[in-house]
Amino acid sequence: MGILSGTVSVTRYNVAVPVEGPDFERAAFHEIEPGSEVRERAGFVPFELDAPYEVGKGRYAFRVRIDRLRPDATAVRERLRELVKVEMEATGAPFVGAKGRRRLRELAEQELIRRQAPRTTIVECCIDGGLLYVGSTAKSWLGMVQTLLRQAGVAAELKAPWLDEAPEADEASDVVIPAAPGESVLGCRFLKALLDEPEVMVEPEKGSVRLATREARITLTGGVLRELFRYLDEGAEILSAKLLLGPTALRFDALSYRLLSVKLEPVRAEHWTIELDQRLEQLAAVWEQLDAKYAALRDRLGAAPGSPPTKPAAVPEASPAPAASPSPAGPSPSPPPEPARARPPLQFPGPRR
Repeated sequence: MGILSGTVSVTRYNVAVPVEGPDFERAAFHEIEPGSEVRERAGFVPFELDAPYEVGKGRYAFRVRIDRLRPDATAVRERLRELVKVEMEATGAPFVGAKGRRRLRELAEQELIRRQAPRTTIVECCIDGGLLYVGSTAKSWLGMVQTLLRQAGVAAELKAPWLDEAPEADEASDVVIPAAPGESVLGCRFLKALLDEPEVMVEPEKGSVRLATREARITLTGGVLRELFRYLDEGAEILSAKLLLGPTALRFDALSYRLLSVKLEPVRAEHWTIELDQRLEQLAAVWEQLDAKYAALRDRLGAAPGSPPTKPAAVPEASPAPAASPSPAGPSPSPPPEPARARPPLQFPGPRR
């Protein structure tokens, strides 16, 4: 799935780009040589053959190519059977031990790899000003893109509302514990609040929703509305959902604020740079709508749904006060407000030694 295809999965990053632009040649792609021991190689290639990386002021279009040599598991098992049989006939032993099987498996993998071509994966990307659009949501590819960009002198950080400014809501949850950097339970609460908006709805017939309860992770498919709201009323957190955001169908990953399987109008123009410009406008419009919704619903994201407060405030029972007890002379001073947590600025990677 590429950025220009009809259905797009995209992750957004904030980026800091050097004044002279990224040095894509420092991490350019080179093919795996035949007979090489290298099993994997990745690097930058132009968005189109022989096209420049810079396609506009502050805009850089590129692709990350990953070539991998992985032997087919079924072919390895069959070749291993043959090698085991040959080994038993040659030694006269009734069986081959564990160490011998591992050695024969490695031999089978090496034989198969020498006869096959690498599998290629292409991830389309575009830097537009201070934003980076990556045409993937797979964590393995996203990590590789960030690593290569650092080699090119570009610092990238996942873009989400709770990362762009200091969060004003409690992010604690006894249902969901974010595992990856940049994830937050605030995205789950935002998605739940988003379902109350009139122009947003869960796919009614071919729906797909992932939820988390204190006991398990749950996936709902088909007509999900009744079960979805029952789980939410019981305190579940919604992790992702297939939505209709106005006329746009998409899957929203709440924890990481990513868009999956976004169905957009096809873009057709005389040149691919014009198509890219139109597609970036479409993606920006979807994210601007979500960002505006988050800003409007931010005050409703403070408490975890259906869960008791972690430290409830103690309210003393009313009791008659003795007549001799004088009232305090004045109100007690309130504690000073905590300073807002500022997000540290992106730093350029240092020169390689």
